[in-house]
Amino acid sequence: MIRSKSGKSLLEQRIRQLKSGELSEERFLNFLENYPYMNMGNIKLDLHRQQRRGLPEMIYGKDKDISQLGKIIEEMARLGENILITRVSSDKYDHLKKSFSNLKYYRKARIVTFDRKNEIQYDQSVLVLSAGSSDEAVAEEAFVTAQYLGNPVEREYDVGVACISRVLDLREKFNDYAVIIVIAGMEGALPSVVAGLTATPLIAVPTSIGYGASFDGLAALLSMLNSCPGGVSVVNIDNDFGAAYQATLINQKISRSRSK
Repeated sequence: MIRSKSGKSLLEQRIRQLKSGELSEERFLNFLENYPYMNMGNIKLDLHRQQRRGLPEMIYGKDKDISQLGKIIEEMARLGENILITRVSSDKYDHLKKSFSNLKYYRKARIVTFDRKNEIQYDQSVLVLSAGSSDEAVAEEAFVTAQYLGNPVEREYDVGVACISRVLDLREKFNDYAVIIVIAGMEGALPSVVAGLTATPLIAVPTSIGYGASFDGLAALLSMLNSCPGGVSVVNIDNDFGAAYQATLINQKISRSRSK
């Protein structure tokens, strides 16, 4: 059973909230009725994922229509759960905002959450690096996702290898982080450079930024997969969400081992 930093499973947290009066009987019964998942026909919300994996279900929004997203948001709000929806266009958000006033939109990251303060759950920070300012949309999705998942997060953008001094100026602090997420397009060289400067676990994200022979990120992906320094993990092209998720799992393990 996966537990939160407080040592409580999701079910135990709900029981405690019921006893303390934070959670009404009605909302507690709603939670139990939809445990471990809510069957909404063509949508099935996984409410047990937090307990299994330590992280809640998050929603890929790009290919869902307004009606589907609205149903998901409505049910998550009714159950008192938080929400993170990725790849939401500004047009979709504008439609959703008309029905749900409690949403927050991170425009560059294209992420929608409820308008709530993120709770820091881990002691160590995650660093997000981007090679170029053109990679910033990808980097912001990693940054916002990692914050939402309870990590203290810092960011440094436009530190690519075209001016190596920019990344070398940061090397003194690389070992201060639990994980470094490194985002790069073109030939994807930055993760290898950073990995050669630190013992911190590194997650490389190839982006689709680049000219013709970059093949929409394939060149950067292959370069990162063939990185010479050890300890470079690589996610799919533009999969900054996946990098933030993996970074959180690593930070989660570090936090648990330190608390024993």
